[in-house]
Amino acid sequence: MEKSVIINGITINYLVAGDGESIVLIHGHPFDHTMWQPQIDAFSGRYKVIVPDLRGYGKSGLPESGVSRFEDYSADILQLLDILKVDSFHVAGLSMGGQLAMEVYRQAPSRVKSLVLADTFAALDTPEAKKARNDGADRMLREGMDGYANESIHKMIKADHVSTMPDVAAHVMWMMLSTNPKGAAMAMRARSERIDYLNVVLPLIKVPVLIVVGRQDEFTPVAKAEEMRAAIPGSKLVVIEDAGHMPNLEQQGEFNEIVMGFLAGNG
Repeated sequence: MEKSVIINGITINYLVAGDGESIVLIHGHPFDHTMWQPQIDAFSGRYKVIVPDLRGYGKSGLPESGVSRFEDYSADILQLLDILKVDSFHVAGLSMGGQLAMEVYRQAPSRVKSLVLADTFAALDTPEAKKARNDGADRMLREGMDGYANESIHKMIKADHVSTMPDVAAHVMWMMLSTNPKGAAMAMRARSERIDYLNVVLPLIKVPVLIVVGRQDEFTPVAKAEEMRAAIPGSKLVVIEDAGHMPNLEQQGEFNEIVMGFLAGNG
């Protein structure tokens, strides 16, 4: 059941399903909590699944200033967990959500039981990538989400899956087109200023970590996943075949089995 709460002056929408140990699922850009629906369905039989819409996404609001730091998104999540009286939890994030999962660990390492980092990367943006994020933010504010959505759908999921998995493609497009351009732009600017998680946070992680990536992911290729595995002592990497940037939707059964197996071994 979806609910909302005021955190840092912003309405944060979230869903809680199931009971048991808590796992927080953090969506990517420019999506909302519904990108995790197959995981909510699969995990809620065994876990308490907590799935927020990040500030500026889905049904969550924007700060009055229209500006956020990258750290603020994870601070919202931790305050939500305080409100829900969840002291310790597993956390999984995909793409930007994976970076926010790293930030959750940085802010509250003693509360995190394990991390699942899916189709993400930890290093700083290159100057070119940073400029591209800010240029993209400008374009979203100027033109809306249509251009971005139409140009990126073939990278968000494996190109041939756009036609062979029409329901998945339709859901991904719906999420992108439904996103508030102001929220998307705000997050892109915040993300371009994030810290160097690869060298500052990852080597300090003391909890079990599962890294998952789609074999054909063009946004965060397998090499980026291998970079993270090398930086996190004892971490495990699984590559999902026939998947792009969103294996949780493209190969739902395999993704769920991999993550559930990892969680079962690290409860």
